[in-house]
Amino acid sequence: MAKLTGLRLERAQASPRYRDGGFHNTHGVRPVLDGDRWSIMGEFFFGGRARRPRAPLPIERPHEAWARPVSSDGLRVTWLGHSTMLLELDGARVLTDPVFGERASPVGFAGPRRFHPVPATIAELPPLDAVLLSHDHFDHLCKASVRELAARRVPFVTSLGVGAHLEAYGVDPALITELDWWESTTVRDVAFTATPAQHFSGRSLTGRNRTLWSSWVIATARRRLFFSGDTGLTDEFRAIGARLGPFDLTMLEIGAWHPAWGGVHLGPTNALAAFAMLGGGTLLPVHWGTFDLGLHPWAEPIETLIAEAGGARVLTPTLGRPFEPAHERGPAPWWRAVDAPAPAVAPVVG
Repeated sequence: MAKLTGLRLERAQASPRYRDGGFHNTHGVRPVLDGDRWSIMGEFFFGGRARRPRAPLPIERPHEAWARPVSSDGLRVTWLGHSTMLLELDGARVLTDPVFGERASPVGFAGPRRFHPVPATIAELPPLDAVLLSHDHFDHLCKASVRELAARRVPFVTSLGVGAHLEAYGVDPALITELDWWESTTVRDVAFTATPAQHFSGRSLTGRNRTLWSSWVIATARRRLFFSGDTGLTDEFRAIGARLGPFDLTMLEIGAWHPAWGGVHLGPTNALAAFAMLGGGTLLPVHWGTFDLGLHPWAEPIETLIAEAGGARVLTPTLGRPFEPAHERGPAPWWRAVDAPAPAVAPVVG
């Protein structure tokens, strides 16, 4: 666990969210293991049969599409898994929460293992203008991925304190920008604004909440995107939408859901509530379909979201398929074929 020292510590201590040695949510948050702990433990150890897909997930290789220019609309998105996306907006490329490792874990031999290979490796990515890191949890900040990206000398934008990890993993401090909520920075005509979220942080048992967690607004002269990172439902979404919206695309986490940690993760129902508070538009559900981090069947969050979406515009691209939100018609339920039972084979009659 990298420690905050010097100017980085001074900046953290100056934040309105920092007190008693750590960062705090605006309105407080329920304990992560609220509720019936024995029931939760039972689900964790004995309820996992449906938590992994029955068959390989469909993956598209994005390289040929990336080689073609984005249309005049100026916005193309590739969901690479979990919360990792390549955003191409008005000529700039931004990579979010890069996790390209096999596991979302501090070690390579244990921990949640991905359901699918990455559609493209870091070496196969096109030139990047910035990497955006929402917070420091292992399923959002992968040490090996950061080290590989550091060699490409890409600027990193992240929340207060997270730069200590990045520097420890080899990122040049001159390429790290850390923001408190409502602070902004600009990288190649792309403005990044850290906005409130309701979550927590830490990469060890003793380092809880030493760094900040944020949601993010990513904007150019023509486009505005919202990226939730990890968060529970908070009224602060109304302020974000009023101050920085409307958004051309809203990317919200829906997986790793259980009522026991409903204060720090949205889940599908609260994601729809947050989407409405942010002003609606087009919703891209993320943070599902790559790792077993919740206590639900792997595709349950997306099925619930689609069932409850009503008239909301929801997009569900296949992993690795670059798409332009303005040109998409609506959700495509590709995940249903993954768990569909194999067709019966008629017996051979001799």
